[in-house]
Amino acid sequence: MAAKKTPSTRKRSARPAMQFVEVTERNAVAIVILNRPDVHNAFNAAFIGELTATFAALDADAAVRAVVIAGAGTSFCAGADLNWMRAMAGYSRAQNLADAQALAAMLRTLNGMTKPTIARVHGAAMGGGVGLVACCDIAIAAQEATFALSEARLGLIPATIAPYVIEAIGTRYARRYFLTAERFDAAEAYRIGLVHDIVRQADLDGRINEVLGMLLQAGPNAQAECKTLIRHVSQRPIDAQVIAGTARHIADVRVSPEGKEGIAAFLGKRKAAWVPADPPPEAPDGG
Repeated sequence: MAAKKTPSTRKRSARPAMQFVEVTERNAVAIVILNRPDVHNAFNAAFIGELTATFAALDADAAVRAVVIAGAGTSFCAGADLNWMRAMAGYSRAQNLADAQALAAMLRTLNGMTKPTIARVHGAAMGGGVGLVACCDIAIAAQEATFALSEARLGLIPATIAPYVIEAIGTRYARRYFLTAERFDAAEAYRIGLVHDIVRQADLDGRINEVLGMLLQAGPNAQAECKTLIRHVSQRPIDAQVIAGTARHIADVRVSPEGKEGIAAFLGKRKAAWVPADPPPEAPDGG
């Protein structure tokens, strides 16, 4: 999946050098390409480490307003690499624990990013690939995409991805798809809440561009605070503590520089300072 070169496009110099991850930035959007197409972008230890470093670096980069995760080749992400699984079979428990903790850290880093993230899903998303989808704020899939939480078929469990997948699809559907390990299509992924939109493959990038255009109209600090708000309020009883916390939160945001600028722009009938002058970014072709 190659990014089109434009004057506002820059491909990151390696920091550190990446073998399996390609990052292109265009109009304040970073496109993270999972780049192991020969194995359907399956995970191994090195790939997981590169993704963790990439997500952390992009979250710290003030020039990046949104992140799109896409897969090179015919699949989004097929879960665990077979050679990596063979190696794990010979690991001690301590080695397996360290390995699992690295995957958990990568997922936590993605899930905890302060800026908007979009999963661009085509082809197969299996096991850990479903975890990536669930960790993103927005998931848009091609109609032809397929999904599976296939671990039980191998005598394993989808443990590190479970918090994010269950948050996305709920306990009831997790009880089915964790246990059957069956494959399901994009329509079912949409029905159970794993993805937000499904479109024809040819329309996938166009729909992502539309969503990116909307994301760039919103204040970056407000988006980060929205994500914090969701984490603080989600699945908690609506009690006095939660209500008081929400009041404090909006009061703090109202007096922030971005909050003041947003209100002034609205009242002055002008664009806020953070709204880009460029047209909405183009997502990469391919997939």
